[in-house]
Amino acid sequence: MPTSTVASWRELDDAITRASRPSSPRHAHSTLVFRGLARTNYSHVSSLARLEGDYAALERHLVRNFRKYAHRHTPGPTMWDWLALGQHHGLPTRLLDWTFSPLVALHFATASWPEDDALLLAVDCEGAHQLLPSALRAVVEREGALLFTTEMLADEAPDLDRFDRLTQREPFVAFFEPPSLDERIVNQSAVLSALSDPSWHMEEWLDRHRELWHAWCIPAEVKLEVRERLDQANVTERVLLPGLDGLAAWLRRYYSPGVSERVDADGGSSMDGSGTASGQQEGSMAASPAGG
Repeated sequence: MPTSTVASWRELDDAITRASRPSSPRHAHSTLVFRGLARTNYSHVSSLARLEGDYAALERHLVRNFRKYAHRHTPGPTMWDWLALGQHHGLPTRLLDWTFSPLVALHFATASWPEDDALLLAVDCEGAHQLLPSALRAVVEREGALLFTTEMLADEAPDLDRFDRLTQREPFVAFFEPPSLDERIVNQSAVLSALSDPSWHMEEWLDRHRELWHAWCIPAEVKLEVRERLDQANVTERVLLPGLDGLAAWLRRYYSPGVSERVDADGGSSMDGSGTASGQQEGSMAASPAGG
């Protein structure tokens, strides 16, 4: 993935500012969504794909059984609400976690593996939605929205099979806001993405649409500077992972600066909800095992 390497917090902040300037007359604010990785050799692979084997064939079984056994929970009326709830609690899904906030993404990029370079990725979701099939694109244009809601997606794709059948020449990606299941989602300005082919990876889509994204490599020495700035701004586990688990993770990291937490990394994951070391080691916002 082609990236720009930054030499300081100031250079990174300026680069994000330039990239975030609104360029569309339809939206007054930035159309970028962000994702942070604690190590540059990690990849944007969904938790479903990390099951390996014929993982795409497992997706409907995972979702069906999750809905069956989690029936006491009512995240919302659509399949997309249930998919978001599953992602939030660590169910392997095709979804990836993003955020409107570059600072939130930088938290996950810098809260673990301080000795390794990190990566910040920004994708123009308005540009991505220009590539949607006409039926889906008409939904966001009719609403004048930047992102889908779960209800808007369900209008044209009430289930994943129909979502996938909308694919034309190649898979597309849709960005949507999950329901506000808890404070974690709200505090992190959470966004989810879904590719219309579960066998595709985000890297494949990015490689075909290089004009729609920016990526910045954050060297280890700059990573420490960024981390200090985030702590000063209170962009920490205590805020982004509300509750005692987040409080403990913040205190553990804050009082052991410079220690590479190879087992009990504290990066957290925005919608995982489990606080497991595996999702946290990746330093991204998706719940997934460590590794690239």
